[in-house]
Amino acid sequence: MSNEKEKIQAGLAEYNASVEKTVARFPERGHLPEQRLYTPLDIEGTDYTEEIGFPGMYPYTRGVQPTMYRGRFWTMRMYAGFSTAEESNKRYRYLIESGATGLSCAFDLPTQIGYDSTDDISEGEVGKVGVAIDSLADMEILFDQIDLGKVSTSMTINAPASVLLAMYIAVAEKQGVPADQLKGTIQNDILKEYAARGTYIFPPRPSMRLITNIFEYCSKYVPKWNTISISGYHIREAGSTASQEIAFTIADGIAYVEAAIKAGLDVDAFAGRLSFFWNAHNNVLEEVAKFRASRRIWAKVMKERFGAKKAKSMMLRVHTQTAGSMLTAQQPNNNIIRVALQTAAAVMGGTQSLHTNSRDEALALPTEESVMIALRTQQIVAYESGLADVVDPLAGSYYVEAMTNRIEKEAWDYIKKIDEIGGAVSAIEKGYIQKEIQDSAYKWQMDVESGARTIVGVNKFQIEEKPVEGLLKVDASVGEKQKAKVEAMKAKRDNAAVEAALANLEAACKDENENLMPHILAAVKTYATLGEICGVMRKVFGEYEAHVNL
Repeated sequence: MSNEKEKIQAGLAEYNASVEKTVARFPERGHLPEQRLYTPLDIEGTDYTEEIGFPGMYPYTRGVQPTMYRGRFWTMRMYAGFSTAEESNKRYRYLIESGATGLSCAFDLPTQIGYDSTDDISEGEVGKVGVAIDSLADMEILFDQIDLGKVSTSMTINAPASVLLAMYIAVAEKQGVPADQLKGTIQNDILKEYAARGTYIFPPRPSMRLITNIFEYCSKYVPKWNTISISGYHIREAGSTASQEIAFTIADGIAYVEAAIKAGLDVDAFAGRLSFFWNAHNNVLEEVAKFRASRRIWAKVMKERFGAKKAKSMMLRVHTQTAGSMLTAQQPNNNIIRVALQTAAAVMGGTQSLHTNSRDEALALPTEESVMIALRTQQIVAYESGLADVVDPLAGSYYVEAMTNRIEKEAWDYIKKIDEIGGAVSAIEKGYIQKEIQDSAYKWQMDVESGARTIVGVNKFQIEEKPVEGLLKVDASVGEKQKAKVEAMKAKRDNAAVEAALANLEAACKDENENLMPHILAAVKTYATLGEICGVMRKVFGEYEAHVNL
């Protein structure tokens, strides 16, 4: 190897001499990686079997399944939900008929923060950014004519995740589908809400209790359900770098595992149902390296830090969504190309499921035509591109392997810093994670505004554009219709049963040793509303107030 190393070094010296002449004539573009060329010297010391290895084998750098997409493609899970349960049900059935292999539910803002459509705070927001779900009655409509025993469903819900999961279990029961057959995911990741997104309700400590209650309940009764999707997506959307995205998310994951173990759960009883959620950003090769580095870090964390024994406990399984923050309102058809590249990055990175954004989402909710293009993007990559034909196709690239190592190191540095602060909860309470994200977001924006970073159609290659027509808009009358539905439902239900169930839930909230899931499920079955259930928990737990970082 020493002889080979000398040959490479000699070649590099000759290359660098030629570069000087070329750069003198043709100066390089700005805002490029500091290093222009990668060689075997850049991955010198990387142990293949220990750090890269084989697919389906520790440390899972090359993927969590031995054959990846050669046997089965990733789940094509389109994120959808708007207006009423009736309208969203139509969209879900359309997606399934068009070839989607999983559903992903978007909920409106009042639902995400635990308020009913009838609450004053919900005025003007009902059904706007997702579907309004006020009670089990809405959930029954949402999944009407959709067999919950056959479909895999992901729900992007965090603070009230326990309530929405209970509603899903209750709907399945009415369909005759036992809870132990249900497949899907709840996001249920409250820590990133404090750090990057903002749809929190309760303070961190009771929120962590709810999460571990879900871990425990599902490990016994809903064993095929992914109990959390630890989400870097929104951290990246808020402006983080790739390294920060996986570092802060894995730090959150460590906090959830520690909380579950503290609550008395065995790590191998729940860790196999933890999943992650990554952003597929624009820099294709960096994204591939990020995916690979994240699997390696998580495997080491679970094996070395928590003593996990089962292989599934060490596997970082990931759902991916293309980057919403990279969509532009200018020249929206350009977003089709951006999403295609991000899709390629997610596939070469080894995702387990994928949602592709639609071209018009920077302007409005996506139309059916736009959703179809987004779904077809995944299908073309799957069936026509060849990217899914081999496992981890970029392994061995000097650049990708070196960048995988770099991102891993940067992420470990952040994780160690967060450990020193006292863990993810303390780091969030002290504003450390928020400040790091804010600084990265500011730098990105300054680069765009200065022109150092080109965004096609925004700060370069602009054209004069006509207003975009045919956008999907949610009519303001949706809110009034939803209010009427809630009032009619309340008039028909057994209100004495509702009051009794809510009283039982309140008593359970006050007993820190009680698992709240059975009490929430019991309340849901009486048709207690989301707002009523969350109101009881607000009363006992209080509400979180954010600290502004200046």
